[in-house]
Amino acid sequence: MSDIREVELARDLLAGKEEAFDRFVETFRSKIFRYSFMMCGHREDAEEVSQETLLKVFESFDQLREPERVKAWVFRIAKNACLMKRRKSVFAPSQELSLDQFLPASDQDGGHRKLQIADWSELPDTQVLRAELRDVLSRAIAGLPEIYRGVILLRDVEELSTEETAAALDVSLEVVKTRLHRARLAIRQELDEYLR
Repeated sequence: MSDIREVELARDLLAGKEEAFDRFVETFRSKIFRYSFMMCGHREDAEEVSQETLLKVFESFDQLREPERVKAWVFRIAKNACLMKRRKSVFAPSQELSLDQFLPASDQDGGHRKLQIADWSELPDTQVLRAELRDVLSRAIAGLPEIYRGVILLRDVEELSTEETAAALDVSLEVVKTRLHRARLAIRQELDEYLR
């Protein structure tokens, strides 16, 4: 659907419709910025590249021969702007790294070492945040009065059923439900304060 809309916008611009300009910028600005940011690696460069790209697009829009390929055309201009920006940027690295540096080397016996690739399924910042949240949750549970702490540990941590929890604590089902509800509310309040 968005591809059709982009082609329509390109045709409207080629036809000289004034309202198409604003709609085109609205449609492409965030896409170009996101691409530029991922390519350039720095917000300041990405903002400049986005502006340069849109300016170049409108300066040379009459060169667009196939409105159906407007997206590719715009991103080609963005790619070139990124490359030019990278050459001039204060953030550009002093030297480019070669991929050969990262290939497995052979060991002393002539055999090849295996390439060790880190598990990126969970990024370090996610692990830290999860551990921090676990600590807050543990402190919140530890801070509960004992009658509530026992219920929540059995019911939510150990995953006993309500009936099993009632039997373990020698209380009625209603008492378990009431205490569990109050314990969860207290923990939710602690987590709300942390998450804010």
